[in-house]
Amino acid sequence: MYRSLSPDKTLETIELLSRRIHERFPLAGLGGVCGELLAIATASKQRAEWISKPNYLLRVAIASTLALGLFALFYSISLMDISFKTLDIGEFVQMTEAAINDLVLIGAAIFFLVTIETRIKRARALDALHELRTIAHVIDMHQLTKDPSKLTQRVIVTPSSPQATMSAYELIRYLDYCSEMLSLTGKVAALYAQNFRDAVVLSAVNELENLTTGLSRKIWQKIMIVNKQEIARQPIDGAS
Repeated sequence: MYRSLSPDKTLETIELLSRRIHERFPLAGLGGVCGELLAIATASKQRAEWISKPNYLLRVAIASTLALGLFALFYSISLMDISFKTLDIGEFVQMTEAAINDLVLIGAAIFFLVTIETRIKRARALDALHELRTIAHVIDMHQLTKDPSKLTQRVIVTPSSPQATMSAYELIRYLDYCSEMLSLTGKVAALYAQNFRDAVVLSAVNELENLTTGLSRKIWQKIMIVNKQEIARQPIDGAS
């Protein structure tokens, strides 16, 4: 029960996070990004389920094609009139070389047909992971202008400077929501590798998880700075 990710629980967590963001920051664009993440996660659940299931129709078509091809091969060989008694060395070498070339081509064709299902599923999973990678960068964009130093330092504001309208507590909550969204983005990506053990997809999922972890680490550095600033201010506020 607790040894695999539950797509339904993941969706419930993202939906709850979306409500939390809208309730605390109703005018912020972060809520819309979380709603987009929820839509992607909903589609990812269906895609991951499709990828994990065998495509029996495609497998039957591939097996039929292989059987038909092998039948045609053996039938054509049976029609050949080969007399090894009258065969000289040169003809034998030419025949062996032609047979090896044919075997290589047949093997390549068999490999191509057998791996069609995996390649189709891999392409669909990689497209979905690219979508998740994009949303991770969008989440990171929303926290770039949230500078903790503006809470305690007097800064010179220019017309293009981002407005610092959040309190320390609100800034921490905003950054924490961004970190949670990044973590959930990685969890949605893991759904594709959970039941589809393709090396390329596993590598792409690991790269995406490393990306979200690295972005989340930067956010938590900002949260720690805000916490230290608040702790440093408490004795002064108490004395005053």
